[in-house]
Amino acid sequence: MKKNDLLTGIVDSIGYNGEGILRVDGTTVFVPFVLADEEIEFKVLKVKDGVAYGKCEKIIKSSPSRVEPLCAVYKKCGGCQLQHCAYEKQSAIKKNTVENCFKKIAGLSVSIGKCFPSPDSYGYRNKLQLPVRSENGEVKIGFFRENSHDVIDTDDCPLQPDWAKKVITAVKNLFSIKGFTAYDESTKKGLLRHVIAREINGEFLFTFVYNGDTKKFDNGLIEALSSKFDAFSLFVNVNTAKNNVILGKEWRKVSGKGYIDVSEFGIDYSLGAQSFFQVNTPVKEEIYKDVFDLADIDKDTVVIDAFSGAGVLTAMLAKRAKKAYGVEIIKEATDSADALAKRNGIKNMTNVCADCGEVLPSLVEKAKTEGKRTVLVFDPPRSGVDRDSIAAAIKAMPDTIIYVSCSPQTLARDAGLLVGSLKYENDRLTNVSADFSPNYVITSVGIYDMFPQTKHVET
Repeated sequence: MKKNDLLTGIVDSIGYNGEGILRVDGTTVFVPFVLADEEIEFKVLKVKDGVAYGKCEKIIKSSPSRVEPLCAVYKKCGGCQLQHCAYEKQSAIKKNTVENCFKKIAGLSVSIGKCFPSPDSYGYRNKLQLPVRSENGEVKIGFFRENSHDVIDTDDCPLQPDWAKKVITAVKNLFSIKGFTAYDESTKKGLLRHVIAREINGEFLFTFVYNGDTKKFDNGLIEALSSKFDAFSLFVNVNTAKNNVILGKEWRKVSGKGYIDVSEFGIDYSLGAQSFFQVNTPVKEEIYKDVFDLADIDKDTVVIDAFSGAGVLTAMLAKRAKKAYGVEIIKEATDSADALAKRNGIKNMTNVCADCGEVLPSLVEKAKTEGKRTVLVFDPPRSGVDRDSIAAAIKAMPDTIIYVSCSPQTLARDAGLLVGSLKYENDRLTNVSADFSPNYVITSVGIYDMFPQTKHVET
């Protein structure tokens, strides 16, 4: 097999990234936008070390799960990988992904007990993030092509509610203002780099990311947004860095109150332009409900919420527990968590600004003296839990660990370390022999489709 070969084959399975996996003449081939059991004709794009990457040229025999994508720029934009697959089948693909990660990475066989689909398979996102670029003198507003910084220009995204079209139109109209320019990544010149919009309960937060601060277009921004939206707050973020980071450190409120008030599970809090908030609200709520149920929290339970951020989940846990600790290394987030506890009159919530790996052993030991049961909740970023925090959890041995994950790969790694099927030897991750004595037993694994039409899954 060599580059540019035109070959045929039958798709064996779907990989972690939503791509089809074929085995042709002893070579494993990865081809996106195909489905299991389909017979396809594909062009070889790259071959290296017994692995090849291809592009589907023709579907010879189609899967009954194949559907027509709704998006006009699907396959160009890098946001979705599964729009060509019927939504009912997407859950099965993600279930297999999670099970395979546990098996291949951690050597653990797990059974998925719950598959929670999104109530809306399209139009579910409450957040819109638009790169804005000038390319060869043409303004492009849309989304990045996969693995690139080329902007695919579009007027709509099916994953977004109808208001997204109004945002894109309003932004495009801004370029009729004299002197208002789009950022050119090649020259590092031009003003507007990104637009970020968040909608909760009919209220909007808008952030315009500028390549240098200026106030001369403030009235134009307000006018453009006011023509399409009633209740909104508007911020300008300044980012002059010559890198791929979206936001800079300098913020300026242009109009509005600057936040949206939210009430969930008995906790009142405010979302600002920099606040983290899951993009699919009904799925997030289902995850929280199951965290409470699986943790089996009562007034004799002490909970430790690791990677607690601004403390929203910690506060919800505190409402149900004897006491709750939130551990977060970023001081601004810990300060926000303290303010949240005060706002809601929560006396049994303590926020600790520290590295989880350093404080978890002593904190769990303290929790054991304060309640009959201790529950540790991990809700880490995509990179997973750091090694020190995993080691600290194993040393401290809380009664129950709940792990909320947005990456099956790092979840499987960390679960293997917690259970004991994996360990580090000379900084290398290795599988332990099958007769090891487990630290923990996995009692429940559930998946939640936070991101329909994409490869991503919450567990």
